[in-house]
Amino acid sequence: MTDKFPLASMIPRMLKEHRVSLKDVLHRAGLPSGLFNQEKVRVTTAELFAFWRAVGEVSGDPAFALKLSGENKVERAQPTSIAVVCSRTFGDAVERMGRYKQLTCPEEIQQHVEGRDTAVEFVFTEAAESEPDLLIDTCLSWILAIGQRGTGGRVAAVRVELKRPPKHRELLEKHYGCRVKFKAGRNAIVFRSSDMDLPLTTYNADLLAFVGAQLDQALKAHKADSDVGTRVKHALKRSLAGKRPTLPDVAQELGTSARTLQRKLADARITFQHVVEETRRELAHYYLSQSAVELTETAYLLGYADANSFFRAFSTWEGVTPGEWRMRQRAVA
Repeated sequence: MTDKFPLASMIPRMLKEHRVSLKDVLHRAGLPSGLFNQEKVRVTTAELFAFWRAVGEVSGDPAFALKLSGENKVERAQPTSIAVVCSRTFGDAVERMGRYKQLTCPEEIQQHVEGRDTAVEFVFTEAAESEPDLLIDTCLSWILAIGQRGTGGRVAAVRVELKRPPKHRELLEKHYGCRVKFKAGRNAIVFRSSDMDLPLTTYNADLLAFVGAQLDQALKAHKADSDVGTRVKHALKRSLAGKRPTLPDVAQELGTSARTLQRKLADARITFQHVVEETRRELAHYYLSQSAVELTETAYLLGYADANSFFRAFSTWEGVTPGEWRMRQRAVA
């Protein structure tokens, strides 16, 4: 998955209505002043976090995200939004949100059934830092709002779990209508599992079938392209032994041209050499765990010209020689 998030075109208007300066937000976040002049605005996870952190700082309002959830400004012309609104049940709507998120960004909406409860958790798969409070509040409030609007207010949260330290407890508990657990291991909102089965009043079987089929087809194609790294890795594992891996050879193995494979790797923001190194490292661990495989044989099986090249590469990966790594693994076992 490419590390890119779309920023909705309605954001500048939304900020203006709440008297939050977009110029100040972009400046504080270190983003280009003309960011929203583009036809499609896409940012990395780090830039997304910087943007929403700046929104919180410029607004100075701890309830800013909570206020946004009370406004029905979903861009319903988008196929994903249509599919969510037309879903059969609240649980179905959340599942579709999570599934179709894969089409647009490296973010997961996970459902965890825990006895009589179901937790809905947001995970930013490319995050290298903690999520901004405002972004998490926006996400969790959005889920709750969809459930309450879609079921006529029948959905209720059991509790909210936040990774952050205690802050604005009274404000948050009043908004969510439940207790909030701070310093939790995840950012999640928890519902009764029975609430996930509540039907949506906006359910439309015909429209859902039409839009859902389009999105599922797009998702299938997206997975085929985005999984190019895994397919290259599998091809390498079948052909590495005693042979220096090349992109044309792997392309032939996958039944495509070197040019097409190079383009797909570039679209996925990965390089062929990076996949080669990942594959060699995984296989090295496997071969070294097998006592019958000699170190020099491992170098050959990984496609290195000589043992010294393998030893240097392995020491760079693990900080120890292959022999030392093998001895440590045996000691642990």
